[in-house]
Amino acid sequence: MNVLITGVQGLLGHEVAHVCAGAGDTVTGTDVRLPSIPLNITDPVAIRAALVSLRPDWLVNCAAYTNVDGCETDREAAWELNARAPGHLARACEELGVKLLHISTDYVFNGTREAPYTETDEADPVSVYGKTKYAGEVAVREGIEHYLIVRTQWLFGPHGKNFVSTILNLAKDRDRISVVNDQWGSPTYSKDLARAIRLLMERGASGIYHVCNRGHATWYDLAKKAIELVDLPTEVVPIPTTEYPLPAPRPARSILSTKRFVEATGKLMPAWQISLGHYIKEYLFEYRKTGLV
Repeated sequence: MNVLITGVQGLLGHEVAHVCAGAGDTVTGTDVRLPSIPLNITDPVAIRAALVSLRPDWLVNCAAYTNVDGCETDREAAWELNARAPGHLARACEELGVKLLHISTDYVFNGTREAPYTETDEADPVSVYGKTKYAGEVAVREGIEHYLIVRTQWLFGPHGKNFVSTILNLAKDRDRISVVNDQWGSPTYSKDLARAIRLLMERGASGIYHVCNRGHATWYDLAKKAIELVDLPTEVVPIPTTEYPLPAPRPARSILSTKRFVEATGKLMPAWQISLGHYIKEYLFEYRKTGLV
């Protein structure tokens, strides 16, 4: 396959490029941090020119404004990148016969449901980030007949800032840290998600799929497990969300059901604890070389 990836230098985009290249695909990656391969996803003319030039079979859109709290204040940029840009991509892909895979999020849900969310559950985002991401989903569905939307959550991995690396960097300098213990989700390893994305592409899947690692946790659970794996003595203290106010509201319980993905692929996602262990090994290898851990 010939694959064009936006946001290729991000946490997920980097891994999707690696997995696709490893499978023998021809991969072109674009990113705002890669001026040598420019593609402004907010510019319909630039998008069409890139698709005409590169003639990809798939466009995988990993580009987004992912600073959840930043979206609350920089609303215009959030709407431009997360809502309008996916529509531009979808319409250009429809016109030129390119398949589109768009990455979305559990933040499209309000987090009040006890059971895991399925792909057919009604969206009800509570933050600007969630609202713009859901608007992006709608723009994709309206812009192209055959689309693939992958919703995921709580992403961690080696090629970008994430909760786990942030916690470990704090823990190495502190005896005690407090972490929210009343928000629930499924921590997801970027490498596992990239492999799942490539599998869905290979199978020619369409529609909406929830893809995340198996099992669920609170942010406290994830932080505590990560610190244990690194063998740091830092005490992790559970606190309620009310004791750690942030600009953007978060869904309290946004666990995603991956039943549809399993039925479509025959594959189970790995348990988050196992994948966290793999990531921690990478983290320690890289950071011990720099003396940070």
